[in-house]
Amino acid sequence: MENDFQKIANRVSVITIIGNVVLSVMKLVAGIIAHSSAMISDAIHSASDVFSTFVVIIGIRLASKKPDKEHPYGHERLECVAAIILSMVLFITGLGIGIGALKNILQGSSGNLQVPGILALIAAIVSIVSKEAMYWYTRHYAKKIDSSALMADAWHHRSDAFSSVGALIGIGAARLGFPVMDSIASLVIFVFIAKAAYDIFKSAMDKMVDHACDEETEQHIYACVMENENVMGIDMLQTRIFGNKIYVDVEIQVNGQYTLQEAHDIAEMVHDDIEHNFPKVKHIMVHVNPAAQNDQAE
Repeated sequence: MENDFQKIANRVSVITIIGNVVLSVMKLVAGIIAHSSAMISDAIHSASDVFSTFVVIIGIRLASKKPDKEHPYGHERLECVAAIILSMVLFITGLGIGIGALKNILQGSSGNLQVPGILALIAAIVSIVSKEAMYWYTRHYAKKIDSSALMADAWHHRSDAFSSVGALIGIGAARLGFPVMDSIASLVIFVFIAKAAYDIFKSAMDKMVDHACDEETEQHIYACVMENENVMGIDMLQTRIFGNKIYVDVEIQVNGQYTLQEAHDIAEMVHDDIEHNFPKVKHIMVHVNPAAQNDQAE
């Protein structure tokens, strides 16, 4: 399973790296030839995607390592670290684009802005289609293997598609007689990038600080435990997300007249039921409490 996880992530990453290299070179050339600051900014964004995908590959490789003596619970959180690094790279990239756009807008009053050529317009359209395709492709496999780092990379592609839409609008408006719109489009691109960076960072941090599962998942786990006819009640159920895995701690009530072996067997059955029905659950701790006397009497 872990091998497949890494193979799928690596294959998706290599394909997107090749696509981003081709796109960034195309947009950079088009931006320079067509005198479009928005398209040059977009090219820088695509180039940052190449770096971010390398971070994803490294993060997933480290997260896939088996537990060892020093890390008995595994290395899944290293994937969250990769996602946090991605969010920071994304924000810094966007900030650079935003500062450059602001400078161009301030210079616009002196009439130094050039009208972008048709080549920049074509490059923007090609970029939108390509990056949206990369987003859906990466998102599909990120969901399939439940990878937060790969999902962060997918959103990086989507933010690039948004930035290309902004570039397209800005370039189009500039060609219609409003050259400052090309730089304003770059400023809008920064806003999209900053939002994507924040979402990626928040999601990764939630997984780093032992965030509980959503209420629906906990209710399903509760129902799964109570399906065992020997379980008379649940005193405590806690969950925590560890990387892309779930850890479960549950205290169940059983008949206090049962032998230690019988109580142990029930706990094993509960453990196996949760493990079978919830593939994302990596570790389950089942503690057995004797049911209250009045419960047993009933």
